[in-house]
Amino acid sequence: MTISIIVAVAENNAIGYDNHLLWHISEDLKRFKNLTIGHHIIMGRKTYESVGKPLPGRINIVISRQESYSVEGGLIAKSLEEALELAKQDSEVFIIGGAEIYKQALPITDKIYLTRVHAGLVGDAFFPELNLSEWSTESIQRGKPANDDGLGYSFINLVRNRKS
Repeated sequence: MTISIIVAVAENNAIGYDNHLLWHISEDLKRFKNLTIGHHIIMGRKTYESVGKPLPGRINIVISRQESYSVEGGLIAKSLEEALELAKQDSEVFIIGGAEIYKQALPITDKIYLTRVHAGLVGDAFFPELNLSEWSTESIQRGKPANDDGLGYSFINLVRNRKS
């Protein structure tokens, strides 16, 4: 199983503010849907609550330490390890946030689908710093700045360098 992170980050690694995304980029949302459809997606409770409902066409796994927490139409896991166990039959599982779940998942992640938003924005949630010596760029595609927020962006796919 390939463990992948999918994330949109500003130049300063901000990913959100007050439990909301900092932008609305239609092309990024389309990319997210196309990549994750038919797969397991793993997210933290706060991310799930900001989305408000399970994302259709995917198996939603929400990580929460709250004993009585439930998700209609989704699965609950107490830890990232338990969430990955629930998704183990999938060929690729996607970690979709938030900041704490990204931090936990990064050391075991195989691939990162990163949307780099070309702006420094105020945030209170941040993606962890990457040690670029651990990653190779698989592809870069610049997006057209004529998006909903007028922000420039690039789609960057990174794969973890394997030790020989």
